[in-house]
Amino acid sequence: MTRRAILIAGPTASGKSALALAIAGRIGGAVVNADSMQVYRDLRILTARPTADEERSLRHELFGHVDASVNYSVGRWLEDFRLLLDKLAREGLTPVVAGGTGMYYKAALYGLSDIPQVPAAVREKIRAEAEGRAPEYLHARLAERDPETAARLRPTDPQRILRALEVFDATGKPLASFQGARMASLLDQSECRAFFLAPPREDLYARIDARFDDMLRKGALDEVEAMGARGLDPALPAMRAHGAPHLLRFLRGELSLKEAAARGKLDTRHYSKRQFTFARHQLPSFRWIAPGETEAVVEEAARFVCE
Repeated sequence: MTRRAILIAGPTASGKSALALAIAGRIGGAVVNADSMQVYRDLRILTARPTADEERSLRHELFGHVDASVNYSVGRWLEDFRLLLDKLAREGLTPVVAGGTGMYYKAALYGLSDIPQVPAAVREKIRAEAEGRAPEYLHARLAERDPETAARLRPTDPQRILRALEVFDATGKPLASFQGARMASLLDQSECRAFFLAPPREDLYARIDARFDDMLRKGALDEVEAMGARGLDPALPAMRAHGAPHLLRFLRGELSLKEAAARGKLDTRHYSKRQFTFARHQLPSFRWIAPGETEAVVEEAARFVCE
């Protein structure tokens, strides 16, 4: 069974979805999600998931298949992706993988750190102890137990901090100590064509701002309100989708809608910078392309699949 694949990474709002649709349509492939927020069914609009019409027009996989109450992880995505690759291979369909979560691509191409499974009881204990705590407090707590891993993490990244606390509590060892050994990769670089969409920064920031306004017009606030009404843990990934925490503060009367939107846009722009940095250092096999090169990329992908 072939493992040939087309990979399309890039910062948020760079045009990955449109390029994936064009390539999948040209080769008769399936669009596969590699975005850690687009897995959540609760947030189609706020995470810029493909529309229902787009999903009906071509095969789409791993979009909106996870409930917001789930702490979905790279490991979970890898397992879903592994099963899907086998299924698509049996059907003779080439995966066109699109998304902005660089760690998904890194894990699929180069393997994932072989970290022991954390028992559910430990995870629930750590999450209960962390509920209502600021990320900076959690980071300081991690620094007391596991200073090596804490030094590698941003104090404003609660998901990775909680993960490190869980691993330390479950194993008594620093998370960093497990990050040398790696599980086998799912994709062979020689059997992939990998592209990173890299629009000019100012153009990208303008697109991010315009898209956030458009998402608000299309009902993103209603999505966030419905998710917030479920009383979910604020540390869950879906609750921290770009813009969601600020829109929740607006709904609680703590911010104006204008201020919430401005903060959501700023968070998204900062995230796009980190996506560029990650790709530059962690995804060496990806070829950077400008927006004007997308038509040539479609043709190149088609030739590669037909070889």
